[in-house]
Amino acid sequence: MNIIETKNLSKQYQQGALSVNALTKINIKIPDRAFTALLGPSGSGKSTLLNICGLIDKPSAGKFLFCGRDIGNVSDQELTTIRRNKLGFIFQGFNLIPVMSIYDNIEYPLILLDIDKKSRTKRVNAMLEKVGLSKFKKHLPDQISGGQKQRVAIARALITQPNLVIADEPTANLDTRTATDIIELMHKMHQAFNTSFIIATHDERMSSRCESSYQLQDGVLL
Repeated sequence: MNIIETKNLSKQYQQGALSVNALTKINIKIPDRAFTALLGPSGSGKSTLLNICGLIDKPSAGKFLFCGRDIGNVSDQELTTIRRNKLGFIFQGFNLIPVMSIYDNIEYPLILLDIDKKSRTKRVNAMLEKVGLSKFKKHLPDQISGGQKQRVAIARALITQPNLVIADEPTANLDTRTATDIIELMHKMHQAFNTSFIIATHDERMSSRCESSYQLQDGVLL
């Protein structure tokens, strides 16, 4: 089964009287459990495509299928439920909640799913162990390094055991050594959880670890 499939997908934005084509007739198929790179320069349409894959935005034309389901007529409320249950997100800027501990940042998605306390504790502690942050679980985000923050973000993205993780330039704010560690951790977690990943990246080391890739330029697939 394909986790993501698009059929002649296009996206337009209105800027005043102008209509801007962000994506034009995109056709991709990303199989379940894939580790896929999305490549292209700034302004190529990567973020727009990620937003559609993450059910944050909808195409202007064509079809977008998630787990075989056409989401074109799905209500906003149901899209929110699907995002919460089946999607995880990793951001360039980490997007951690600054007033919450590392443990609480990772636990929060489980609270939203009404998972019981005992199960949450077991899952969060196991995840902290997997990403090497058990001894930092009481720290706040501003008390740990950038690489550790991204480890928290990876743990938070995977704690609900989603079908798909969407990562937007996950190594862009990291030094070379730390970025390499994060790439290896993401690949390891992909294999451990059998979770599909779509990764927008400029990092050749990241794209080289991916099983497949799509390249965008000016909103068109090359």
